[in-house]
Amino acid sequence: MTSAMVEHKHGEGFSLEDLTPEEQQLLSSIREKKRQLLEEIQELKKEIDDVTTELEGIDMVEEFKPDPKTKQISIGKKKFNMDPKKGIEYLIEHSLLQDTADDVARFLFQGEGLNKTAIGDYLGERNEFNVDVLKAFVNLHEFSDMILVQALRQFLWSFRLPGEAQKIDRMMECFAERYCEMNQGVFTSTDTCYVLSFAIIMLNTSLHNPSVKDKPTAERFIQMNRGINDGGDLPEDLLVSLYDNIKKEPFKIPEDDGNDLMHTFFNPVKEGWLWKQGGRYKNWKRRWFILNDNCLYYFQYTTDKEPKGIIPLENIQVREVPQDKANKPNCFELYSGGNDIIKACKVDGDGKVVEGRHTVYRMSASNTEEKEEWIRCIKMSINDNPFYDMLAARRKNATGTISSRK
Repeated sequence: MTSAMVEHKHGEGFSLEDLTPEEQQLLSSIREKKRQLLEEIQELKKEIDDVTTELEGIDMVEEFKPDPKTKQISIGKKKFNMDPKKGIEYLIEHSLLQDTADDVARFLFQGEGLNKTAIGDYLGERNEFNVDVLKAFVNLHEFSDMILVQALRQFLWSFRLPGEAQKIDRMMECFAERYCEMNQGVFTSTDTCYVLSFAIIMLNTSLHNPSVKDKPTAERFIQMNRGINDGGDLPEDLLVSLYDNIKKEPFKIPEDDGNDLMHTFFNPVKEGWLWKQGGRYKNWKRRWFILNDNCLYYFQYTTDKEPKGIIPLENIQVREVPQDKANKPNCFELYSGGNDIIKACKVDGDGKVVEGRHTVYRMSASNTEEKEEWIRCIKMSINDNPFYDMLAARRKNATGTISSRK
C-alpha cells in the first residue's frame, strides 16, 4: 500500500490500528524521512544565509578596507602629532608628500587629524625649509578686504602659537607681510601691522581673562597705539571698530586632540634623573626631569603620564651651588632673586594641584658633566619675556620715521 493510499484511508476514518504491521512500519519510516528532510532543508537554508551574510561582509570589507596609502597617511599624521619633523619625513619618504615647501604647507593648512600645537611648532622652526613652509602656509590664507581682527581670527585658528618668542616673531612677521600685501594702503608699513596685531591679541587677553581686573577702555586702546603708523596715528574709527570687535567676541583658540602633553614630553630639550631637595623638610628625592617648552617638569617615575610638578622658566635664573653649601655634590639651583616665590605648581598628597612655595629649587646631578649640561640647557630655555623686547623694537621701527625727520 502506498503512503497516499494510507493517508487517504486514514482520512476516511481509519486509525493506525486498521493498518497491518507492515503498513504501520512503512508509514513511520516515511514520516521519519520527512522529518529528516525538513531538518536538512532548514539546515541548508541556515548555511545559505550564513554564506550570503559572509559574502556580503567580504564585499563590505573590500569596499571600505583602507588601502595601504590611506593607512600610511594615518601613520604619518600620528607621527607628526608626536614629532612634527619625523612625521613630515615619513610622509615624504613614502611619497605621500612632495619634498617641497608648497606641498607640506598645503598638508598643514588642510590640517585634518593634525595637532594644532604640532603645526605651530613646525611652522615656527627657523631652518630654511621650515621658514619656506611657513611663508607658503601663510600665503594660503585669503585676507583680502578683511579688517585686521578678522584676518587674525582666521590665522590664529589654523594652528596654535608656540611659546618661544623667536617663533612668534617669525610667524607674526609673515602674517603682517601677507595682510599688507592683500590690503595695500591700510597701513604704511608691516611694522605697523605687526605692532597693532599684538595690541589686538593683548587686548583680547585683557578683556576676556577673568584674572585681569583692570579692563582697558576704547580710549586707552587708542592711547596705547599712538604714533605706530610710521610716527603718525591710525584713524580712531579703525581702532574703535577693532576694540568693539574683540570686546563683542573673544578669539577662539582651536581645541586640540588631547595630545598636547604627550607632544611636550615626546621630544624634550633634555631629560634625566636628578635629585631634588624638598622645600619644607629639605630632604632629597630622586625625580625624573623633562625640559621643554620653556618649562621644567618633574615626575616620580619615568612611566608617569602626568608630572608631579611644573616650573615655568620665566624671569628666573640658574646657578651652580658649591658642595659645602648644598651638602651634596654637583648641585645647581633655580632662583628668582630676593625672596620672591617662583611661579610653579605641584600635585600634593591628595592629588590636588597647588601653587609651589619655593624661593629656590635645588637639584643635584649624577656627575659634573650632567650638571653643566643641565645648567646650559636651562639657561637656553629661560624666558625673560624676549617677546616684549622684540615688540619694543618693532614699535620703535613703527614710530621712528617722523621722529627721525624732526
